[in-house]
Amino acid sequence: MVGIILASHGQFAEGIKQSGAMIFGEQEDVAAVTLMPSEGPDDLKAKLEEVVASFKSQDEVLFLVDLWGGTPFNQASSLMNGHDSWAIVTGLNLPMLVEAYASRFSMNSAQEIATHLIDVAKDGVKVLPETLMPAAPVAKEAAPQQVQGTIAPGTVIGDGKIKYALARIDSRLLHGQVATTWAKTSNTNRIIVVSDAVAHDELRKKLIEQASPPGVPANVIPISKMIEVAKDPRFGGTNALLLFEKPQDVLAAVKGGVNLKEVNLGSMAHSVGKVVVNNVLSMDQDDVDTFKELKDMGIKFDVRKVPSDSDANMDDILKRAEKNLHNK
Repeated sequence: MVGIILASHGQFAEGIKQSGAMIFGEQEDVAAVTLMPSEGPDDLKAKLEEVVASFKSQDEVLFLVDLWGGTPFNQASSLMNGHDSWAIVTGLNLPMLVEAYASRFSMNSAQEIATHLIDVAKDGVKVLPETLMPAAPVAKEAAPQQVQGTIAPGTVIGDGKIKYALARIDSRLLHGQVATTWAKTSNTNRIIVVSDAVAHDELRKKLIEQASPPGVPANVIPISKMIEVAKDPRFGGTNALLLFEKPQDVLAAVKGGVNLKEVNLGSMAHSVGKVVVNNVLSMDQDDVDTFKELKDMGIKFDVRKVPSDSDANMDDILKRAEKNLHNK
């Protein structure tokens, strides 16, 4: 696995490492190295050398640093001699870090990851209102784009069957952990929020569409539309990440013909009538009964907030919920 060192002036590296852990979970062979006001270049270099020595392998090391030409960059660069497989990327930001974590699942080279991170880090710089974004330059001799019309009903794309990269229950729906961590690890090419309530809320729909990761469009549709999509052969090329606010919506979709085999249980917010089950899950009796019905239908559950978490036992979760409801 590629070791990652975050290096910065001041505590920035420590802070962004903590932010990355909130989104992607704790990561092995990742360290933050800081240059404090009372320290000099030699102090920082000694810290960097100590961290490199602590990694399981020193063959592949990626430095993510704050500024090109600053002391963290210069000292990391001084360690590169004799390590032709190492790499440094400057301009560290949170999208870059999260993408680096995700890339370690499929890339074994520090330089391959470094090359991949450049566009991701740039895409992480956005602005609202969107009208403030500079217009993309247009090539003078660019060929006119072909306008694609609507695909005719009945057209079969691929094998004509939509694929489900992940189905997740998360009361926050599309947020940082989903847009970065789960979207990357599930290899989805489309995020679909399935909710009658959100589908009729134009503001929430717009916010969700804006939160989609680069290159992965997000749609918000009611349950009835998801049932139609599940039977539509035009979605044969779609590897979808489905997001549900609550288990009742999952049950309605499954009963309507959405062929889910497993559901990831991420978070369920507390509200009136619910009891706290753990630090991210709150349920009422209807939730418990719905999960039991889904389980009786053969659906398995993956209880994890982020991919790096250990899978909790769903039976234990439901027993704890019922016990807390009984003692309420």
